Amino acid sequence: MKFGVVASFASPDQVLEMAVAAEDAGWDGFFTWDGISVGDVDTFDPWALLAAVAVRTSRIRLGAMVFALARRHPWKVAREAITVDHLSGGRLVMPVGLGAVDDGGFSRVSGATTDRRTRAELLDDALAILDLAWCGEPFSYVGTHHRVEDLVFRPRPVQRPRIPIWVVGAWPAPRSMTRAVRWDGVLPAPMSGPGTPVTPGMVAEIRAWVAERRENTGFDVVVEGVLPEDDAAGAARALADAGATWWVESRWEGAAARPANLLARIRQGPPRL
Repeated sequence: MKFGVVASFASPDQVLEMAVAAEDAGWDGFFTWDGISVGDVDTFDPWALLAAVAVRTSRIRLGAMVFALARRHPWKVAREAITVDHLSGGRLVMPVGLGAVDDGGFSRVSGATTDRRTRAELLDDALAILDLAWCGEPFSYVGTHHRVEDLVFRPRPVQRPRIPIWVVGAWPAPRSMTRAVRWDGVLPAPMSGPGTPVTPGMVAEIRAWVAERRENTGFDVVVEGVLPEDDAAGAARALADAGATWWVESRWEGAAARPANLLARIRQGPPRL
């Protein structure tokens, strides 16, 4: 299993310091987050941050938890992703989802929607367009909400066949999970509600469900949260044994999310299995 960490609420300078520290400490992935206006939290553009991180690091995987594709133009995302992919030498991964409606970029602006079904349709359109764009050949697309006519995106991404895409999947909702299984990985979101942890038993169920629909090889199951301090390695091992391929440490609340404390945690390195 690989280990990533999210730089939650930090300035650009602090994010860069955390990214370098994460690579030095042996983490496998470093993630920022994608938001427009969430309360009074200082917020910075994830693509600009990832471009800066890409040129300050050389090994670690990069991404954002998670890109809200339903409020972004997919053709713009295609170009941004290609740029960071090349800057990083092929280290970008794209966790994607519907987006949180408490972000003012959804709920308090014109032209956006908070309707879950519409956001899901927009996400499906965006994923289809990204897949076509990254092939490097002229393409057209007619979806539920987006239409593209004779576009071409060059250069192609460094990564082949495409930049990996992890999709948030509401477990065990069939429609949401079926979307995720078409791509390269799933971030399980238990339907029992926010804050519900993803357990090893749940990971095993997801692995079995995926195996009935596609090859499990090369498909990531990405678990996000905070491991128990008294046995982080044991908890991570249980998830890995059940089939999780990534643990992404995400601290969003309290003193642990403060930049100085988060940096100290990053410097300790990931759990050793």
